[in-house]
Amino acid sequence: MSATPATKALERAKVAFTTHTYEHDPKHESYGLEAAERLDLDPATVFKTLVADVDGKLTVAIVGVEHQLDLKALASACKAKKAQMADVKQAERTTGYVAGGISPLGQKKPLPTVIDETAELHDTIHVSGGRRGLEVELTPTDLAQLTNATFAPIAR
Repeated sequence: MSATPATKALERAKVAFTTHTYEHDPKHESYGLEAAERLDLDPATVFKTLVADVDGKLTVAIVGVEHQLDLKALASACKAKKAQMADVKQAERTTGYVAGGISPLGQKKPLPTVIDETAELHDTIHVSGGRRGLEVELTPTDLAQLTNATFAPIAR
């Protein structure tokens, strides 16, 4: 398996992590739920990386795959007026990843990041490793430190 900017960032930071790979099915309707199913993981520990436009500033939101991002809660967590989902092409250009494989780690341009507080309920969580079919497992604390993230209730 070739390294991605996300796995390289983890190695550079000397953070303990585990990679999990699976054969991605392009017909699956949810990248995150597909990862949980294919890897036989508790879906509560699998988190998706979403990019939102918060008062004109791209922001990463990390929420469990069984939940949706609450845009009002994200705006509130960022002390902003309004949040909406970012344009997919803009998110891909800014992060350097393709949709469905956007990792919160190793992005071309680090973005402000908010992790749903439920991540803190788990010893480790799974996030995209930088491509479809690759998940990385690490502690929520390490993820927050590496992305300068805050924890907030942003899922519904």
